[in-house]
Amino acid sequence: MNNVKLIIKIIQGEIMNIAILTSGGDSSGMNNAIKKFVEYSYEKGYTPYFIYRGLEGLIDGKIKKATYKDVSGIIYRGGTIIKSSRSKRWYDKNYRKTAYENLKKHNIDALIILGGDGSFRALKVFYNEFKIPFMGIPATIDNDIALNEYSIGVDTALNIIREAVDDIRDTASSFSRAFVIETMGRECGYLALVSAIANGAEMCLIPEVEFNLKNLKKRYLKEIKEGRDYFIAIVAEGLKISAKIKEWFDSEIGFESRLTVLGHIQRGGAPTVIERLRASEFIVNALDNIEKTPNKIVTYYDDKFVLRDLEEIENSTYRLDEKLLKLAYPLMGKE
Repeated sequence: MNNVKLIIKIIQGEIMNIAILTSGGDSSGMNNAIKKFVEYSYEKGYTPYFIYRGLEGLIDGKIKKATYKDVSGIIYRGGTIIKSSRSKRWYDKNYRKTAYENLKKHNIDALIILGGDGSFRALKVFYNEFKIPFMGIPATIDNDIALNEYSIGVDTALNIIREAVDDIRDTASSFSRAFVIETMGRECGYLALVSAIANGAEMCLIPEVEFNLKNLKKRYLKEIKEGRDYFIAIVAEGLKISAKIKEWFDSEIGFESRLTVLGHIQRGGAPTVIERLRASEFIVNALDNIEKTPNKIVTYYDDKFVLRDLEEIENSTYRLDEKLLKLAYPLMGKE
C-alpha cells in the first residue's frame, strides 16, 4: 500500500494495521518498546502485529496479531520477545517480494523497525520497491548512528560494564594487577569512551583516536613510583589489540596483567530506568508520526526527539562527543 492509499484509509476511518520487528543485534530495552507499541497502538485505534525473527521472519511469514497478553510481564526482561536475526536472503529481491506478499496477507499498512543503520537501509530498499511506509527506531548498544545521541540498549550496556569494572577493580587492587577490559561496539568506541571516563580507568583506547603508548608508559612508571599499584584499561573491540595491550602491561610496565573480554553480557540484562523511559518515548514518537510523516528515523538529539530522513543520516558522519573525548585524552596518551 502506498502513502496515498494509506491516507485514504485513514480518512475513511478504517483501522490501520501496523507491524513491529526487531532486527540485527538485540539490546536491552527492546521489550519495553514492544510493550509500549502494543499498548499505544490500541490507544490510538490501530491494530498491532508482531513480526517474529526480524527480516528472516518477514520472509517466512511469521506474522501474528499482538495482544495485551503477549506483552504482559516483559517490562523487566532484556532481549526481544519477538526475536531477531540477520538476513542474507533479504539481499535477494525475490525474497523481498515474498516478504511483501506476506504483509499483504495480513493487510499490514506500515512497519516499525528497531535496529541499526543496516536495518534502516533494508527497509528503505523495501519501501522504494513496494511502498510500505515505515518508521525506524535506533536500537543498538554500539550507539553508532549519525545525528543520534541515544539508541535503545546503550544505558543498560553502560551499566553492565560499570558493574563489571567495579567487580574487577576489587581483584586488581587486591593483587596489584593490570586488567585490560574489552568492550563491544564494533568500529565505534562509544561504550569504551564513556565507560573509561565514568569508571575512572587509567587507559582508554578507541578506534576514533590515535593513542600514544610511549606517553602512557612514561606516565604509568611515574605513577608507580608515587604509589599506584593497579591499572584498569578499557579497550574497544574494534581495535583488535586487547591481547597485545595485556602483553604490553606485562613487558613494558612490569605489571602482572589479565584480559577480560566482556562480550555479549553487554547486550542483556534488565533494562535501566532511563532505558525503559526512552524506549517508550521512541515508540510514542513513531506512532504519533507514522500517518503524517512516515519513512523517517526517530532520533534523539540535543535532549529532544527529531525525525530524520535516512538519507540525512547516511550522508552524515558519526562523531563522538568532543567534550567526552577531551576528558579521555590523557587516558590515550595524548598531550
